[in-house]
Amino acid sequence: MLTASTAITDIEYEDEHQKLYVRFSDGDRYVYVGVPGEVHRSFLTAASRGGFFAEMIRDRFPYNKLDS
Repeated sequence: MLTASTAITDIEYEDEHQKLYVRFSDGDRYVYVGVPGEVHRSFLTAASRGGFFAEMIRDRFPYNKLDS
């Protein structure tokens, strides 16, 4: 069952450059680089986006904080 995330409010993806953009509920926005398309697709359909992010994305890909 897909539930709304309280931690993550928006997910965008640039397939050509494998860039994943994640906006958190506090308004902070980050870009993660080198994220395969299949990880992005799984993120979108994860039962818990926060849990998926913590396990499969955070600390696994280089990232930068963007201006909100």
